[in-house]
Parts: sequence; structure tokens; C-alpha cells
Amino acid sequence: GAKLLDNAKDLGAAKLVVAQIDAEAGALRDIVTDLTGKADNAVVLLAAVNDGKVSLCAGVSKPLTAKVKAGDLVKFAAEQVGGKGGGRPDLAQAGGTDAAKLPEVLNGVVDWVNSKLV
Repeated sequence: GAKLLDNAKDLGAAKLVVAQIDAEAGALRDIVTDLTGKADNAVVLLAAVNDGKVSLCAGVSKPLTAKVKAGDLVKFAAEQVGGKGGGRPDLAQAGGTDAAKLPEVLNGVVDWVNSKLV
């Protein structure tokens, strides 16, 4: 988890962590919670593919939830991989079925988050 935070993209108001990792869906939630707990300005979207299914988990540090909501972020990503999901402003999970679209979705997260931080 700490390594992911070291490689975060600095967007000024937020540090963005977007990655596809090798993990079970349940582990994604623990890692996201850990990352958002370590920083006041973290926006995290982690994805994993298991048995052809996409698991997504988004987290947002509490001070940032007024601008960026984890539920909205995970919904944005899930809709593009043929799924749906949601959750709280600080933590949300989703699933999808189109793993082939995942790299493109992850690349689009930077612009989506930037648009919310304005």
C-alpha cells in the first residue's frame, strides 16, 4: 500500500492513486482504507481482475469528500466496464464484466478527478 502512495499523481489539491493490482475483491477495500487513512488528500481507485470479472474500490480522504465522492468515482469507472456500484462518499465498491476496457478507464480517472477538484 505505501508503495502505491509513493507513486501517487500529484494533482495539487489531491494525491491520486489509480492502479490495477493483483488482489481479491475483499483485499482491495482494506488497501484503499489504509491508503486514504495515511493521507489527508488522497483519492484512490484500485482495480483487480479475478476470473474475468473486474472489482473496483474507490476511497477518498474525508477532507476531500466535499469535492470528490468515492461513490461517484466508482460509478464512473464501473459503468465503463459493464458494471455498477456505489457506496459512501469516502469508500465505495463496484464490479464489472469487461476487463478489456479497464486500462482505458484507469487512464480516464485523472481527468475525471481533476474536473471535480476545480
